[in-house]
Amino acid sequence: MKIAIFGRFTDNTDPQILIQFFSFLKTKNIDFLLYEKYMHQLHEKLNPELLPKDMPIFSKREELSHCRFVYCFGGDGTVLEAVKFMGNVRKPILGVNFGRLGYLTSISQRELIPATEELARDMYRFDERSLITVVSDPPGIFGAKPYGINDLTIHKSKTNEMITVHTYLNGEFLNSYWGDGLIVATPTGSTAYSLSCGGPIIFPSSAALVITPIASHSLTVRPVVIPDDWVVSFEIESRSGEAMIALDTRTELVSTNTSIAVKKATFQVTLLRMSTTKYVDNLRRSLMWGSDNRN
Repeated sequence: MKIAIFGRFTDNTDPQILIQFFSFLKTKNIDFLLYEKYMHQLHEKLNPELLPKDMPIFSKREELSHCRFVYCFGGDGTVLEAVKFMGNVRKPILGVNFGRLGYLTSISQRELIPATEELARDMYRFDERSLITVVSDPPGIFGAKPYGINDLTIHKSKTNEMITVHTYLNGEFLNSYWGDGLIVATPTGSTAYSLSCGGPIIFPSSAALVITPIASHSLTVRPVVIPDDWVVSFEIESRSGEAMIALDTRTELVSTNTSIAVKKATFQVTLLRMSTTKYVDNLRRSLMWGSDNRN
């Protein structure tokens, strides 16, 4: 078994766990590639004498062709970065939570070695997640990787203005949203920005997108759930003539003359779930349902 390790050093990273994990890989003769930027972070944060010598690295997604799995060390933001980096390279991702929340991660850092032993014994499940693709005129807002796993956000560019987002479903007018902006989220992204703006939680296997207004100027406007094979397009108005467009962790300032549409991508991302990991358990833990924090 050969794995690739994509990661980001976080404040919650336990250096001892990392050192034990690299030692475990050597003992079990598990080959690995380490993301070049992450390797530099490890050498800055840890004692290089405790790390394996001459760690094999990768810097391009094409170099992952011989890897069976991609490990992602960090939080949800790191998983989003890994999805952007990999593009349509179909390698299952094991999210390991070295961050805080961990909606997208499957295991904690302390479960890293037991989980790797399970993977070696083929004890895992696939969790397919849909993505969205952004199309624009003029084209190329997000370059050669115009896709995201969480959401597309259209937001005002100035704090003292309100924007209008005219929204269409398959070319048919839906509504004009006045306020701070609008979110189109996947089921995965339904627990991110959309949730904080009052959007519903949508289970990952649902074939749906949710359109959620941000600080709407109308009390009657509510989130709308639509089929994920529909195309959502927009026309934007603002006093400044500009708007902020965000796709997961990437943000671009665009002219309101830019036409934007979002649709389901033609490929999916595969997340690994261990045999004992359940989405509802992760959801309940992340949202602290049932916890009484009054004392």
